Amino acid sequence: MSDSAIKTEIRLGGASAPLGTSGELDLSEVRDWVALLKPRVMSLVVFTGLVGLLVAPGQIHPVLAATAILCIAVAAGASGAINMWYDRDIDAVMRRTASRPIPAGRIRAEAALSFGVFLGLASVVLMGLATNWVAAAVLAGSIGFYVFIYTMWLKRRTPQNIVIGGAAGAFPPMIGWAAVTGHVSVEAVVMFAIIFFWTPPHFWALSLFASGDYARAGVPMLPVVAGAKETRRQIWLYSLVMAPLGLVPTLIGMAGLAYGAAALVLGLFFLDSMWRVKRDAQDEEGRSLTNEAPARAAFKFSILYLFMLFAALAADRLVFGA
Repeated sequence: MSDSAIKTEIRLGGASAPLGTSGELDLSEVRDWVALLKPRVMSLVVFTGLVGLLVAPGQIHPVLAATAILCIAVAAGASGAINMWYDRDIDAVMRRTASRPIPAGRIRAEAALSFGVFLGLASVVLMGLATNWVAAAVLAGSIGFYVFIYTMWLKRRTPQNIVIGGAAGAFPPMIGWAAVTGHVSVEAVVMFAIIFFWTPPHFWALSLFASGDYARAGVPMLPVVAGAKETRRQIWLYSLVMAPLGLVPTLIGMAGLAYGAAALVLGLFFLDSMWRVKRDAQDEEGRSLTNEAPARAAFKFSILYLFMLFAALAADRLVFGA
């Protein structure tokens, strides 16, 4: 065999990716390492962190602002990678997650853990050096909460896993705020609370149509433990708190009337979406007769709702100077 026909292999964490004569890395392996970071989840996390930074009073150099957002993104990805390492056993038996890189055997578990830990530590140190150590501490807290409190403690033990664990995803706007101001104030806590109360109806809508997966994996999500009917009731109750909470930024002077109007309209659509979940046609045991179509629609809309709510908050600040 000629030298030109020989392919060199590069090993990253035990998974080999062929290099052709051009020396280009196999893109399928790159995609696997990116998948460990949960990029779809990361996108909303980064956006809410950006809004927290934009609405915070004070000034921050654009380069430092970009660095802070990068740190939030990297920290979120690190949390996702460690989560995939720890949950590799249950991911393997769930249809929704069986094709992830670790259960599919494309990346070694130990390599994923090292990858996540390195990114987590690097993001915290860089945040502290680039902005301030208050923001770095909140960032470290968000990683620790997601990994130790939600992933390792709550997820497999209680149906309230997503309620308490939802705090992990609510940290980013607080981090963005602290990166600018050097402290955490009432306004930052309000943004945290909005995401905290949004999380249960959002994820319980998902769990309604993914309950079979959770049952096979032994994860005590609310539909598995309490049934679909009780889950729908809880979704509606949390939605009744969530929709008015979106108006609080206007009520405390953090945002103006433009945001308040947007939050009111969005909140009404959010309530309508979750009401459809509650009133979905069901059999005597509370199981959907429509293949959970309203729950699927509500899950998708809830993502759009949070994005638009925070976009309105940022626009109110940038356009009207509220």
